[in-house]
Amino acid sequence: MNQPQRGHKVHAPVSDGPPRRVFAMVLMVVSSVVISFGGLIIRNMEDADPWQINFYRSIALMVAVTIILLFQYRRLAITYVKGIGQSGIVGGIMLAVAGITFLQSLAHTTVANTLFMLSAIPFITAGLARVLLRERLRPATLIAMVTAAIGISIMLSEGLGVGSIYGNAMALTTACCFASFAVIVRRNRQTDMLPTLLVSGLVIMIVGLFMRIGDLGISLHDLLLCFLWGGLLSGIANWTFIVAARHLAAAEVTLIMLLEFALGPTWVWFFVGEEPSRWTLLGGILVIASVAIRALVELRLSR
Repeated sequence: MNQPQRGHKVHAPVSDGPPRRVFAMVLMVVSSVVISFGGLIIRNMEDADPWQINFYRSIALMVAVTIILLFQYRRLAITYVKGIGQSGIVGGIMLAVAGITFLQSLAHTTVANTLFMLSAIPFITAGLARVLLRERLRPATLIAMVTAAIGISIMLSEGLGVGSIYGNAMALTTACCFASFAVIVRRNRQTDMLPTLLVSGLVIMIVGLFMRIGDLGISLHDLLLCFLWGGLLSGIANWTFIVAARHLAAAEVTLIMLLEFALGPTWVWFFVGEEPSRWTLLGGILVIASVAIRALVELRLSR
């Protein structure tokens, strides 16, 4: 096999025959269900703070991604890491900021608030793609975006009253940064952007080390949870998501992703007893309903 020339984009290899759509859907469901346990893991930490959690979680995720890359590309793994270029570095930084603000949000508001905010990611992505990539927005998308914005406003207004405005703002920041990452991936869809997770993990590790220098000691219980979350859950979720998303329509991916936002608060509510408020449920229902209806409409149109 000839190695790609230096300075050129490295494209992900395409298999001769794509896997069956039903298999891709199963992988997508597995990805959403697995990653939905993140909030429950956070609530079961003993004393580790968000900076410590992010530090060790990033180490585990980087190890998992490295193993996946070596398994996929073997001796060419380093070449594919370099192939992400400047766009991959920027995307990794956006993903790092999203990871940092995500834990800050969970530390200052409920899991339901955080995940319901994140369910607006498809619409923020659509808005950014319209501005940056000149992608046309259909009327149905605009209506759904307005509805989702109303739901987010309800949750933010509640935060002003109960002191969780910082947590809600961090969740909104997470959604914006992840949407920016999604636009970068979309713009470079021919390149395997999995190595951006290495950039993200490195940035988070450096920031966590700076914020908690000399104070990174955590219990074995918390360390194992960090490794479980970062190495196993996030590793499996990111890999299955990337594989499945290549063989499904965007509407199908968005629809199945709703499992994460619906199941995340459910696990915490069931196992920990963290019950979301009525206003949080109302705002979350508006956001998720707008995403679901828009996805179903897009799926019907695509058929």
